[in-house]
Amino acid sequence: MSTLLLLIIYIVYIGLGLPDSITGAAWPAIYEELGIPVSAESAVTVIISLCTVLASFFSAKIINKFGTGIVTAFSTLLTAIALIGNSFAPNLFWLCVCSVPAGFGAGAIDAALNNYAALHYKPSAFCIVFTG
Repeated sequence: MSTLLLLIIYIVYIGLGLPDSITGAAWPAIYEELGIPVSAESAVTVIISLCTVLASFFSAKIINKFGTGIVTAFSTLLTAIALIGNSFAPNLFWLCVCSVPAGFGAGAIDAALNNYAALHYKPSAFCIVFTG
């Protein structure tokens, strides 16, 4: 069971990185369709990064109050809402608005899972998953 949970944590980490790569891969179509400059992606990236850092700063209090499971589930929901919002965003303003929950979700998931893994697993557990 412990190894299965660790494998699930790894899968969540992979999912955590998807929104960033999807934005970068889709940007050529996004900026052209919305008629915005290519450099506008930097605004989206900065907002996501700042919100990720803010979520990380407050993660200890949030995790202690709600627990790792609730924080992870809610953060995943925030990230999903952000991705859905990005798909319907009609302009750069709404892309930036949708970047806020994406950043907060990413920061909270990252901090919650890192905290959980640090408290419940030995460093050798991470080697077992990769080496079999």
